[in-house]
Order: sequence, then C-alpha cells, then structure tokens
Amino acid sequence: MTNIGSATGKIILSGEYAVVFGFQGIAIPSPLRMEATFAEDRSIDEIVINWEGIAGDKQWNKYLQNILNAIEKFKGKLFQGTLTIHNELPLGKGMGSSTSLVIAVSRCLLGENCKSEARAIEDQVNSGNSGIDFAVIWQNTPLLFKKGADPQTIELPNDLLKGSVLIDTGKPNETTAELVEYISLRRGGDSKIADAFEQIGNCTDRLVANEPLQKILPDHHRAQVALGVVPEAVQKLIEEIENIGGSAKVLGAGAKTGGGGMVLALHKNPEKLIEIASKQQLQSQQLS
Repeated sequence: MTNIGSATGKIILSGEYAVVFGFQGIAIPSPLRMEATFAEDRSIDEIVINWEGIAGDKQWNKYLQNILNAIEKFKGKLFQGTLTIHNELPLGKGMGSSTSLVIAVSRCLLGENCKSEARAIEDQVNSGNSGIDFAVIWQNTPLLFKKGADPQTIELPNDLLKGSVLIDTGKPNETTAELVEYISLRRGGDSKIADAFEQIGNCTDRLVANEPLQKILPDHHRAQVALGVVPEAVQKLIEEIENIGGSAKVLGAGAKTGGGGMVLALHKNPEKLIEIASKQQLQSQQLS
C-alpha cells in the first residue's frame, strides 16, 4: 500500500516577526511544494527515508524523525517501509519548508483530515511559531493573519508576483527560534524594534488597500534591516536591485550572520534580477 501527502511552501508578503507580536501579516502559498510518499514494507523494521529533489541533511533527517515519532504516537503504531520526500522547497531559507514537511508527512501517514494532529506536531517541533506558516500552507490560499484570531482569506491581484524572482542568498547561521528570541530580548529596550513592527504592520495595511507590492517592499525591507535580521551582504544585494528600479525583501526570519535565506525580488524585467544574482554567484528562479 502506498500513501501520498503533499503541501506547498509559503511566501510572506508582509509581516515577518511583527505577526509573532500581534500585528497583521499576509502570506500566500508558494508554487514550490513538498510531497511525501510512503510504501509499506513489513519486511523492514523501521522507516527508511529517501529524499528526491532538494535533499535534507542529517539535521533535517533528525527533524523528520521527530515528526515521525509524534505521528506514531498519534497513530498508536510503528510504521514499516520507505518514506520518500519529493522536495522543491529551499530548506531552512524562509519559505516554510519545516512546516511543509510536517503537513506533507502528516497527510501521508495520518490522512488528509489530520489538521489537529498536524497542528499539534507543528507546535511540538517548531515551538514558538506564530501560526502563519501552518495556516497558509494548510489552507493553500492567500491569508490575512493575526495571532489569536482566525485567519481570513484575502483576494489579491492575479499579477501580484509578475516579474518576481527568488534569489537564494544562502543558509542563515541562526535558527528561527534563536532569531525570535533575539528580537524578543531587544523589544522592550529598543525603540527601533517597536517602530519596525509598526512599519511592517503598515505595509500589511497598504497591501490590503491594494497598493502595488513593488512600492511596499522597500519600506518592509528597511523595517527588517532595523530589526537586525538582514545580513550586510543581503542589504547590498537589495540595494543593487533598488538601484535598477526593482524592489526586494528577505522572506522568513532572515539572519544576523551567514546567508539571509530566500529574497523575493520584483522588477518589470526579471532578467535583470537574474543577471544581478548571477554576477554574485547566487542561484535564482523566476516565479512568474
């Protein structure tokens, strides 16, 4: 018997960090996704894990094993067979890969109607999450999200991401949990943090009011810089994009050091964005 479950990734258009502290954010499903396929084989005493596409390392296999352990507790049985993860999502770079893996594997092994179990597993393996990733990936629709309230579906222009390119600036040195703690510790004593949250919240309001995303991204980016989660090399990349008339922001938690994860960039001529990325030896992918 073969079971299959899948899940999209996510793109946060507005709201990183601010949603953790009660501000509104907007996220959409990504066109990139993850699929889990399980083939039962009772001659195997365990679950054998295979990756296809973008593969996880030992750390990701350990994370996946934590998900499997939680699923086995819910199911009340041990699984025997081969679990294959077909993955298009950049791992650990701000596009919801950790949550996508939770949902895809849960749907595969627990069935499509496993929302409460998958949500509990998400809270267990991604403690302190805001909930925005789970909501948009589970529902697979654009959402207006506010912590503690039911997510609202939101209509966005069909050409919202026209000319958009994803640029991979490398893996952050810090985890999302570490970065949230970093922001939390500075929140009370640094007025720049409060101002940045207000700016990000304002960006969400502007997006709801149908202001073009390309005009909003520069202000959102500067708020993320004020939070201290955009590495210097990524700031220089986005400055170069803005200098040719484009706009961009880091997706997800960003980083203090190392790479900044995935950057969402917009320009009327996407080839110019791809050219900038190529000159800096960064991988890029056009979305639309």
